[in-house]
Amino acid sequence: MELSFTVLCGAMKAAVTGIFPPQCPGCGAGVAEDGGLCPDCWRDTEFIGGTACGHCGAPLPGPAGGGETADDEALVCDDCLATPRPWQRGRAAVVYAGAGRRLALALKHGDRLDLVPVLGGWMARAAAPLVQPGMLVVPVPIHPRRLLGRKYNQAALLAARIARAHRLPLVPGALIRRRHTPMQNHASVADRFANLEGALAVPPAMQPRLSGRPILLVDDVMTSGATLAAAAGALSGAGCGAVSVTVLARAVKGGRPARDGDTDA
Repeated sequence: MELSFTVLCGAMKAAVTGIFPPQCPGCGAGVAEDGGLCPDCWRDTEFIGGTACGHCGAPLPGPAGGGETADDEALVCDDCLATPRPWQRGRAAVVYAGAGRRLALALKHGDRLDLVPVLGGWMARAAAPLVQPGMLVVPVPIHPRRLLGRKYNQAALLAARIARAHRLPLVPGALIRRRHTPMQNHASVADRFANLEGALAVPPAMQPRLSGRPILLVDDVMTSGATLAAAAGALSGAGCGAVSVTVLARAVKGGRPARDGDTDA
């Protein structure tokens, strides 16, 4: 019976694939399997798989594909040296440029919810070194006013995929936005941090659940780190354990973390 069900599922998948062949999530070109990138989009996507900043995930000079080493956490980029982060460790899946940037914007502003499984899978792999026993997955929230216009919180959708991949509890209500903040596309670093000061908080009812637990904080894009800093600060202030962060894309410029971008982070 079980074998017959497996055969039936395989036949149904083959039939669907025949009608709707797999397409590249970046450009719609035909690809061999669901979620795969075409050669052009693959070349245009900079995956962060080698040496990277242990605090924000920005790529650093070093051997490509080096993987996790005992010293990775000690590697720190110039921006994290200049602006200490209120979290312990960080990872990013791709650089916020080329196809990586287009995919992040398509999810955030283009209603491309079909991208969540693919991009969430990339993030789950990038975040694997951060996972700890007892860890809770917490998405960065958006204000209800923005949620009304966007209809979804992309960070929450990505966080759900990461939580499922690593079998971790998802706590979407751990953080709230206490006030609406404007988009920060062209704001200075100082203005970004000032704009987010006090904007995020942990509801009192959530504090017992977070107490002492390690947290994996999830957002889509990191530019200056102001949003993640406000979120991590609120979580730490509520008594949680060590906070780690993971993002889909890390904005960089000239080999260094960027000072501005198309995000409010």
